[in-house]
Amino acid sequence: MRIGLIAVDKVDEEVLEVVKRGLEREIPGATCHILPMNMRAPRRGYNPYRRQHRSEFFLEQLKTLRDKIGVDRLLGVTSLDLYAPGLNFIFGEAAPWWGVAIISTHRLKPEFYGEKENRGLFLERCVKEAVHEIGHTLGLRHCPNPSCVMHFSNTIWDTDRKGVS
Repeated sequence: MRIGLIAVDKVDEEVLEVVKRGLEREIPGATCHILPMNMRAPRRGYNPYRRQHRSEFFLEQLKTLRDKIGVDRLLGVTSLDLYAPGLNFIFGEAAPWWGVAIISTHRLKPEFYGEKENRGLFLERCVKEAVHEIGHTLGLRHCPNPSCVMHFSNTIWDTDRKGVS
């Protein structure tokens, strides 16, 4: 299975490399390719009152791109703050029927919560959320076990409890 990774706006190259390796390690048979392009954030998805971006518009744009480049799954990675209707924020979202997903690194940084910078923890969180969202594109649902990578993360501490190898 070919998984494409694409930066949405500005994303640290190291994040993409670590996510690539994490997906290949955690998903049997996956080969990941970092696309040599950036996707621009959809303008119509920005909510100036919330200062956040609505995720569904990213998913639509990713679907169009996936159809053009011919990968089995496409994961967008952004540093922008995302939300979905009914939720204050999201770490990521998937559209399984389109084979696409998006993760946001914005709230994965310890500094967002007033903690000191911890690059290792930040990158681990990125991998967990990437595996979780690609899992949804493969038909996996949320798991009731808090240590399962497919458990729903309502808080960053939920993400920290999840396991990956």
